[in-house]
Order: sequence, then structure tokens, then C-alpha cells
Amino acid sequence: MSDQHLDAAQPVTDWADFSFDTRQVHAGEYPDLNTGLRVPPIAMSAGYVFDDFDDQVDRFAGRSIDPIYSRQGNPTNSVAEERLASLEGGSGAVAVSSGQAAISSALFALAQHGDHIVSTASVYGGTRILFGRSFKRFGIEFDYVWDAADDAEWERAIRPNTKAIYTETIPNPRNDVTDLRRISEVAARYNLPVVVDNTIGTPALIRPFEHGSSIVVHSTTKFLTGHGAAVGGAIVDGGSFDWEAAERAGRSYPLITGTPRPGLGSMLDRFGSGAYARAVRDAVVNDIGPSLSPFNGFLLHQGMETLSLRMERHVDSSLAIAEWLEAQPEVESVDYSGLPSNALHDLAVRDYGGRTGSVFGVTVRGGIDGAREFVNGVRVFSRMTGIGDTRSMVIHPLTSTHATFSEEINDRLGITPGLLRLSIGLEAVADLKRDLRAGLDRVAALAAPAVSFAG
Repeated sequence: MSDQHLDAAQPVTDWADFSFDTRQVHAGEYPDLNTGLRVPPIAMSAGYVFDDFDDQVDRFAGRSIDPIYSRQGNPTNSVAEERLASLEGGSGAVAVSSGQAAISSALFALAQHGDHIVSTASVYGGTRILFGRSFKRFGIEFDYVWDAADDAEWERAIRPNTKAIYTETIPNPRNDVTDLRRISEVAARYNLPVVVDNTIGTPALIRPFEHGSSIVVHSTTKFLTGHGAAVGGAIVDGGSFDWEAAERAGRSYPLITGTPRPGLGSMLDRFGSGAYARAVRDAVVNDIGPSLSPFNGFLLHQGMETLSLRMERHVDSSLAIAEWLEAQPEVESVDYSGLPSNALHDLAVRDYGGRTGSVFGVTVRGGIDGAREFVNGVRVFSRMTGIGDTRSMVIHPLTSTHATFSEEINDRLGITPGLLRLSIGLEAVADLKRDLRAGLDRVAALAAPAVSFAG
């Protein structure tokens, strides 16, 4: 190497002191010493070569953190993991195969058969199904708190065997933002970690660790990847929960504070603030196997490069459309907490600056018949499940995501016959309004009196 090359400044490898917008482009990258590739490549390999016999022994004995198999980790996915941990402000992250896998892996690391978890009532319908069906089969019970401001309700819900509180930053579909500070205060009194789904918020709008939360999960399929082409999920460790204090208070987390084998310290002893993430990786994802494809990991870290730019457009468009919808005669209500008319607007301003994402509910007149006409009348909005895409989408929750719930539960959640969930994409606002107007015109036609031409 010439002296001229030695004089060149070396690339940055530690991005901790850089701004969010810079970290979303660079954090987690590593130099390719073989070819000088600028973009980290897709590492398509199921396993890894051991240096020698003793290296194999050390990896299987837990004395080395180098991976054995791609269930534990992959260089491509590591870029996405480090980037997301940086953006959320966490100590580490684990990428998995879907958002449901992220929720399951996050909670399986905390709870086992006979344990209990408390969730806020307003969460994604698929999450409620997961809790009430699969977790129930594994012997983990759930209770729901409907009013997070009510200490007595928390007191009734939390038990000695409760292992976590679960919530969402921006619940789906009604955009009824959660007071994370309040929930974190409750959790601290009971020595419980708070697990927060930040899929709709994303770290571009809110970072739950700054509000006292302990663990963040994402369906990376949505806004983080951004284009609807790759299913994925992630768990982020905040690195601040006091596992030893919880243990002293009688809440045991054996995967984190227990000794996995003779002669090997606990995850907490070995990994400190990253203990929880390591437990998720080694004792849940490696065992059960919901690992992320490296190709999807590549799409994820590519997607995060433009996260803040896309979220700015998503939110600007959503505010404009929510305001417009609120003024339309065929609309009964708009559930968007960024609107001044919304009951949660003050909280939305305090924690989000009034910018509460791009997934929200709109209730049209005419009940389910009005909803049907509206959905059948749009052409730009895609009629499909999913959120957080570049493309705008619409779905009817009562007959889809919430179809299996009782009438009583749906009534309490505000899932009415005329409610529709919108996910606002990156199309031009004028085009989206024109498309929505076409749907609303069909709603209006339902109420129009029939005209008789009889003599």
C-alpha cells in the first residue's frame, strides 16, 4: 500500500454520535475487505466454517458468540439489526421472520407455562388472536386493561406471576395513541418490563425507550422496509431494565438470570445490558427457528435508509386527508389523534408533535352497506390487508382483522360496521382524495331517494 493511500482518512465505523438521518443510512455497515463493495452484500449461507476443533467446541459451549448456524445470526441481517438498534436507541436487536414472530419471541423470552402477561386492550387484532389462541395453548394467560389511567384496573390485572406489560405506540386501526410514560410508571412499581409494538410509530416518530419502555418489537414488513415486498420482524432490547431487581421482587426470568449450564454464567453475567437480546437470539429464535431470510434482511436495511423521508411524506399526507375526510358529509367520524378534534390530541402533541403516523380509521355512513360501497368504489387504494406500504390500502376491520371477536369486545374497541382502516401511502394527496371521493359518492348514493318516472 502506498503512502498516498495511508494518508487517506479512514471511514467511520462508530455512528453513535451522528444524527438520526445519517445513522439510518450508515449504522451497521461493515467494510468489505475482499472486493470493496459499498453496499453490504446478501450473505446466502446456512452455516459458518469453524476455525479449528477448539473453535467449534467454544461456539457450542457458549464461550464464543460467533454463530454456528444462520438461525442465530447472519452478516446481512446484522446490518439491519445494528441499524434498528441505533435508531431506536437500544443495546441490541434480533431480526426474525415476521412481526408475529417478533411478538412471540419477545414474550417467550420472558414468560413460560403458568405465567401471565397484561396488555392494553387496544392492540392489533392479529395480536389479540395470537394471545388468545397460541399463547393460551402454551399455558401463558393474558388480561387486558381498558383504561391505562386507572390504577385500580392495573391493580386488579397484575398478578404475582405476571411477567410483562404489552402495548402499542399507535394502536391499529383507531390511532388511539398510548401514554407510554404512564404505563412505564405502572410497570416500574411492579418491577415489570414494558414490551411495545412500535410498528406504526417507527423510531422516526417516537422512540419508546425515551418514555421508559424496556423492549420494542416491530413488524418490519411495514414502514421499516417500506415497500410491502418482504415479510420480517425485529425485537430491540432497551438495555435498561433491572433484571436483578425484578428477581429480588419475586419475578423470575430464568433465560436471562439463570445459569444455562455448569461453568457458564447467566446471560446477564456475560452480556450485561444486551442480556435480553442475547437470550432472545440464543434461547428462543435459535431453538424455535423463526430466523429472517438474508434477502429480506437486505431489503430491510435498504428500506431503513429512507425511513425518515418516507415517514414525513406518509404523515403529511395523512394529516391532509384526515382533515379533508372530517369535512365530508358521508363521514361520521375520523379516528386520527393528530386532529385537534380528537380526544387524545393533547397526548399526540406531547409525545408525537401531533404527527401520529399514517394508519387510522374512518367511519362512513350507512354501516356495513356504506363500508361495502366505499371499498368497492376506490381504484387507487388497494383492497387488501397490510399497512405501511408505499401504496395506500383500505380494509374493513369488522369482517377481517376483528371478525373472530365477540360483539361486546368489538363494541368496546370501537370496531363498528361502518369503520374502515386506511393506510396512506406515498401517492399524491390530490389523487388519493379523488379516489376517496369516488368511494364516498357511492356511500352518498345509498341514502339518495329513489326517483320514480311513473306517470
